[in-house]
Amino acid sequence: MCEDVHHPNGPNRRGLFVTGAAAAITLGSVSFASGAERRAPARDRAPGSTETRTVRGTLPTGSPDFVYLPVEVPDGVSEFRAVYSYQKPTVPPGTQGNALDIGVFDERGTELGGKGFRGWSGGARTEFFIRADEATPGYIPGRVREGTWHIALGPYTVAPEGLPYEVTITLTYGAPGKTPKPSYPPERAKGRGRAWYRGDCHLHSVHSDGRRTLAEIAALAREAGLDFINSSEHNTHSAHAHWAEHAGGDLLIMLGEEVTTRNGHVVALGVDPGTFIDWRYRARDNRFGKYARKVRDAGGLVVPAHPHATCVGCNWKFGFGDADVIEAWNGAYTPDDEIALADWDSRLVASVRGGRPWIPAMGNSDAHRDPDRIGGPQTVVLADDLTREAIQDGIRRGRSYIAESKSVELAFSAAGGKGRHAGIGGRLDVDRDDPVTVRLDVKGAPGCTARFVTDQGVLHTGPALPESGEGTLEWRTTASYAAYVRAEVRHAPVVTGLPGPLTAFTNPIFLGR
Repeated sequence: MCEDVHHPNGPNRRGLFVTGAAAAITLGSVSFASGAERRAPARDRAPGSTETRTVRGTLPTGSPDFVYLPVEVPDGVSEFRAVYSYQKPTVPPGTQGNALDIGVFDERGTELGGKGFRGWSGGARTEFFIRADEATPGYIPGRVREGTWHIALGPYTVAPEGLPYEVTITLTYGAPGKTPKPSYPPERAKGRGRAWYRGDCHLHSVHSDGRRTLAEIAALAREAGLDFINSSEHNTHSAHAHWAEHAGGDLLIMLGEEVTTRNGHVVALGVDPGTFIDWRYRARDNRFGKYARKVRDAGGLVVPAHPHATCVGCNWKFGFGDADVIEAWNGAYTPDDEIALADWDSRLVASVRGGRPWIPAMGNSDAHRDPDRIGGPQTVVLADDLTREAIQDGIRRGRSYIAESKSVELAFSAAGGKGRHAGIGGRLDVDRDDPVTVRLDVKGAPGCTARFVTDQGVLHTGPALPESGEGTLEWRTTASYAAYVRAEVRHAPVVTGLPGPLTAFTNPIFLGR
């Protein structure tokens, strides 16, 4: 049986509910109970029989971030399936067209925090299903229990003439089935003791808007010379339970999420298995601090991603007071990365001059599909071992540098009198006027140029490296002249008068007591 439910004027505003400063609209309910009751109780329906409802409507310009479609699910359902589509009219240049995301919450509700969360695919899929034993990637398998489920529609952008949509829900009746116990990757791989380990902590698979399988990502990570990666699907933890078979002694797989809000994206790096972090808030709602704490409570790091990216909703608006690390280099090096690097450096200046804690930088590929290069760039971390805890500790302390590929190697240090020495992320404990020697050794960067950057700006630049790609740059300074020193290696300039794209850069070494 098929029944159409039409919302000709868009959302039913009597269904408005408010969460703090954020608002969402609830449409009228879609009921399956009446159709089932006309023939037989749902539990007595023939296994495999189905019922379908279709909802059509139009969302106007200025719609809230989320529109919820309640679905009354009766007892005896074995599968919940939804298919959706929407119109994409041509719009004038400079005008946003239509883009509509989708996800679902079960009978436990849609309150912030995610108790009822059962999956999200954003705009990457046109349909999904959930059963006890299996679900579409991006969605969480489990029983389809009786109660009010909610399909979540996210009008990302809406054209001036509105966003016409259609959602078709199909319920299949039968025995509920069994949900397999999740198996998560180990938190330790076979390391080399205290050593430099390479990783990429921002990756996407078929569990969100990527095109690669988990197996393909793991293989490419090994090919890129990586020792660790972090699962970071948009607004879902569905991949967590599928990574175990792809880990191994040579590859540590940490678990996380890219929390994709309408005011910027943040990577939850290395959280406990099965952790879900909600994303349904904006900067004006003053809720980010709560969810940043939830990331840390789950053992993770809070990493604002591509903070100056130009895509709609990508630019970071929450400030950096809750950040553990900043992703200053995201994917192929572009002007927004140059801005992110300069902004991060300005924060270093403010921290040393104001006596405040500093925030380290990292780099990740944000790879989604070919030709996105996993490990381009990669963060190279000094850690006590190849474990989740040790890698996170190295990243959190800034004991790391960022390189465009596995071929690039840096060794960066500062030395003072009486045998004093400090490495990346450390502090050289010297008096203000004591002489300090800063040294950078580079491998794998033919034709590139190395330079030292301080709180005063670029103070020393070396000649272009030879074809061998190897070279050493040294510079003498004092803590009174440079509160910190960090190193950059760059390709030749593409535009005259501007610095060339990054090959690598380090976190700083601080000078002085």
